[in-house]
Amino acid sequence: MNTSPRSVPPAPMSRTAFVAQELRRAILAGELQAGQALVETDLAATFAMSKTPVREALKSLASAGLITMNEYRGASVRVVDADMAQQVFDMRMLLEPVAVERAALAGYSTAEARLALERADAAEGPGTRSLENRDFHQLLYAACGNPLLIETLDGLRDQTALITVAAWRNSISWRHEAGEHLAILEAVERGDAAEARRLEEIHIANFAKLALTQLETNV
Repeated sequence: MNTSPRSVPPAPMSRTAFVAQELRRAILAGELQAGQALVETDLAATFAMSKTPVREALKSLASAGLITMNEYRGASVRVVDADMAQQVFDMRMLLEPVAVERAALAGYSTAEARLALERADAAEGPGTRSLENRDFHQLLYAACGNPLLIETLDGLRDQTALITVAAWRNSISWRHEAGEHLAILEAVERGDAAEARRLEEIHIANFAKLALTQLETNV
């Protein structure tokens, strides 16, 4: 993560929201490593602001599951383990295929989702690619028509990206996953809701198997 002082964000974004946004991006791009300490004083200097908005930003990222906070050791980037990954994949398997199926039934325009795939394919590194793939999934399920379902999946989105960065760092190839993304998108574009759901289930199961195997191997 670039530690040079940064300008205060323009309104209407609050200082807290700005810090949270920048730290989330750095974590999910792999610029901040798993287990790396996040020291309030250092971050306040980096962002040229007081410790209060930094502290609140760290709390929000802890709620999102991206960092851990310890009374004695302070905040640090969350370390992904197999148990955490399994819980996230279980929830996604229960909810996301249903949301994608409903999006296909709704017949919404997938132009933005296709652009996200193109950006992922052109990305220069796993961190950036992970962020684009994260956006791709959100663009698909966001058309499901159920705000509570969307909110729940949004809550899992950052944790999934964190798992993805850890898995790709350990040499899991993204190419097969890219092909699965395209197949899901094409099913949604055809309005084939059942096929879109089936492919989404296969996609989540395949990546879960790869990621969990790698995480367990590196314990």
